[in-house]
Amino acid sequence: MHISRVDLNLFIVFATIYDEGSVTRASQKLNLTQPAISHALGRLRLLFDDPLFERQGHAMVSTPLARSIIEPVRHSLRGFEVTLNKLDRFDPATSQKQFNLGLRDVLESNVLPPLMKRVTEMAPQVNIAAVQTDRRELESELAAGTLDLAIDVLLPLSSAVLHTQIETDTTVVLVHKNHPLVRGSLDLETYLQQDHILATSRRKGPGMEDFELSRLGLQRRVRLRCQHYFAACRVVSQTNLLLTMRERYARVVNEQFGNQILPFPLALPSFDAHLYWHANVDADPANLWLREQIIHSLQSV
Repeated sequence: MHISRVDLNLFIVFATIYDEGSVTRASQKLNLTQPAISHALGRLRLLFDDPLFERQGHAMVSTPLARSIIEPVRHSLRGFEVTLNKLDRFDPATSQKQFNLGLRDVLESNVLPPLMKRVTEMAPQVNIAAVQTDRRELESELAAGTLDLAIDVLLPLSSAVLHTQIETDTTVVLVHKNHPLVRGSLDLETYLQQDHILATSRRKGPGMEDFELSRLGLQRRVRLRCQHYFAACRVVSQTNLLLTMRERYARVVNEQFGNQILPFPLALPSFDAHLYWHANVDADPANLWLREQIIHSLQSV
């Protein structure tokens, strides 16, 4: 079938129903009536000879065919959007655009404060949504435009995803300010003799520092495994347990606790944060503007 015989607006409806999982929410998002959305869905079903979505309870669940075509549809719609954006000059002072930024929670406190200071001053109506993302889906989300940018460690992605290093961080150890055995410095022997906290979202498995210790045939005792560094930092302030983490985040979460922040007693690889974007938005004025704001905001910290 030739593309000239297809209403391309149908694919906008398709992608919106897929993302929202509901005809009602899709109609609200597109500012169309529910009958209009249902009519468009009926035309799509005839076009593909497939139901595309089937109702299960209150949700519209996608069929295998719908799941197989969603990424090409998203990619094509994103390409049209980028092409149109290139025709318009992006004006941050008047734009009402929302950017979706893939950002892991340990980076939020370092990235968002200086970034939002710049954004609120330069673009009073621009919104930023910092969202968690699965690293396995990062490339497809950038390609589809569900993410505009992402910040993470160096990842093995294809050449279609561009990136630049924006931050380097080191490893430190947090210790109670009055720890009986640690006062102002920490050697490896003392580190290994103490009990430790491992802050991680994973239910099991070692931390990065444990891998480095194991390479030397060494092992520490993890007494507490928890999910958040803030909670771990608070535990340090009330016990003699040690916490190993990144320095930049440590200085943020430790502000109210006053724990000692000491260098890790081994040379560890640095944590390099990279800014990622898809090649299809490399020249997009809006995306380029936000990349510049992120880079400048972190340089000023």
